[in-house]
Amino acid sequence: MTERIVLAYSGGLDTSVAIGWIGEATGAEVIAVAVDVGQGGESLETIRQRALGCGAVEAYVADASDEFANEYCVPTLKANALYQGHYPLVSAISRPVIVKHLVKAAREFGATTVAHGCTGKGNDQVRFEVGIQTLGPDLKCIAPVRDLALTRDKAIAFAEEKGLPIETTKKNPYSIDQNVWGRAVETGYLEDIWNAPTKDIYDYTATPEFPPAPDEVTISFEAGVPVAIDGVKVTPLQAIKELNRRAGAQGVGRIDVVEDRLVGIKSREIYEAPGAMALITAHKHLEDITIEREQARFKATVGQRWAELVYDGQWFSPLKRSLDAFIEDTQKYVSGDIRMVLHGGQAIVNGRRSETSLYDFDLATYDTGDTFDQSMARGFIELWGMSAKVASGRDIRVEGK
Repeated sequence: MTERIVLAYSGGLDTSVAIGWIGEATGAEVIAVAVDVGQGGESLETIRQRALGCGAVEAYVADASDEFANEYCVPTLKANALYQGHYPLVSAISRPVIVKHLVKAAREFGATTVAHGCTGKGNDQVRFEVGIQTLGPDLKCIAPVRDLALTRDKAIAFAEEKGLPIETTKKNPYSIDQNVWGRAVETGYLEDIWNAPTKDIYDYTATPEFPPAPDEVTISFEAGVPVAIDGVKVTPLQAIKELNRRAGAQGVGRIDVVEDRLVGIKSREIYEAPGAMALITAHKHLEDITIEREQARFKATVGQRWAELVYDGQWFSPLKRSLDAFIEDTQKYVSGDIRMVLHGGQAIVNGRRSETSLYDFDLATYDTGDTFDQSMARGFIELWGMSAKVASGRDIRVEGK
């Protein structure tokens, strides 16, 4: 039986050429796997037909947009996950769901190898291959760009020579990855980190310098999950899409950062994540009134470590699974409404309410009706500063000799 290789297929030039390139290099049959994670653009059927036209023996397509929102975006939201304080893990969280479907297709079609279109210097090769090792430890991995010398100029020449049904003349200097959680842009002009991004690289967000009138929105959560916008019930996918539209129109969620890649280099990245950043902002403000102080402080540390693990391709790791359990426990009382104003590139919270809130008006007020016993404060301060006071006395005694 001829060996079969499953290829993560986007429908673009590189992965379209990779179908035939892999076949010629290995003698194997190629099954193209396309996964919809809310990236928009062409229909899955159009992509499926192109894969077959480029020589795939089978084309597996999956609409995983709700699955991606529920099982990958929502956990990221609950963790308030921002890698290095900036990046909401747009590409990093899409790779595990794609891996899941790659392995599923490999089982269904009897493939022994999984291929992806990543280079040897990026994060995604790690995310794909570590995920495949975990879910399909018997499967082998190859990367045509990295392992089979498939460069872009060779891809264009190959496509023209074979008459493949794919556009080869479009010159786009950028590498772009997108899904419903956001959009990532890199390479080309942006590799000089002194260069400011040009307006043409943006798609999910409008220029924030000349925004429309302020847009006030109320987001409702139940146990950390967005369930309504302005009182209208929504699924997580619908919530993200609606806020992509409304926050994007205000230029919210533009991120320009030089980040530390897993492979050890620094890389300039431009991200657009209007829905993700609006939701994370709202969720964090709701946690501020519903999560106890020490739990909240520790959760911030856990969220940072969670983001690092996911960025580094460890979605399926034991530690990530354990951190998930902690984060999920913290969300028990994260229910209520957050009101925010979207305007001029900012999402600013100006109201919050919750039946599970820890905010006590009578304790917080400075007006009549204050129930806080101020007489307790002096003793509290004495005890709170006792250890530092004793240590300071020791320092003076010893160093004064």
